[in-house]
Amino acid sequence: MRDIVIIGHKAMTSGDFPLNDLPGSAGRMDILCRCVSSALFLSFGMRRDVNVHLLLLGEPDPGKIVRFDGMTLRYLNPDERSSGSLIQKALKKEASEYEVRSTPGVWVRRGDLKTLLEQFKGRTLLYLREDGADIKEVAREITDPVFILGDHTGVTEEEEVEILGAGAKIISVGPISLHSNHCITLIHNELDRLEAEVEPAVESECEADRVEN
Repeated sequence: MRDIVIIGHKAMTSGDFPLNDLPGSAGRMDILCRCVSSALFLSFGMRRDVNVHLLLLGEPDPGKIVRFDGMTLRYLNPDERSSGSLIQKALKKEASEYEVRSTPGVWVRRGDLKTLLEQFKGRTLLYLREDGADIKEVAREITDPVFILGDHTGVTEEEEVEILGAGAKIISVGPISLHSNHCITLIHNELDRLEAEVEPAVESECEADRVEN
C-alpha cells in the first residue's frame, strides 16, 4: 500500500466553492486535484493500492481530511473538475472525528497533520524536500510508505518540525523544486520500476520449483 498526503494550506473547507474557479476562490484546489489524478490514474486503469489524503487547512472551517481510496473509488475521471466535484461533495457532509463516506471511495473527517501522523505510526514516513536523499538511492529500502508533500506554498516550519518529530525521513526526486503532482509521478515511476524487477525474479523461482517437481 502507498499512502500519499498533500497539505493544502489555502484549500477551501466547505463545499461552496465553484468548480469553474478551482485555482482562485477554491484556494488552489486545482493543485490538490492534479495530485489526486497523478496518484491514482494509470493509462488504462487505476492504482488500487494507493490512498490519497488531502489535508485541507483553508477557510471557513480548517482542519478537514478528504481521503481517496483507490481500492473502492468510483466516478473519478482524470480532469480537475471531476476530482474537484468529489471533494466538493465530501465537504458538504457533516464531518466529525470519524470518517464519513460521501461517494464510493471518498471519505471525509475532521483532523490535522497530527491526526494523520498518529494514524501512520509504525509506517515508513517520507517527507519530500529538494535536499533529501535521492529516491533512486533509497527506493530499495522503502517499505509500506507514506509520502508527505506540501502544496504551492511548501510546508511551514512548524509542520516540518512535526513531520520530522514523527520520524519521517527526507527524500528527494531531484535537486530543484517541482510541482507536487510531478513529484508523485516520479515517486510512482521509481517504485514501479523496482516492482517490475522483483516480479520476473519471483516468476523464475516458481518456474524452477515446477521443473524440480
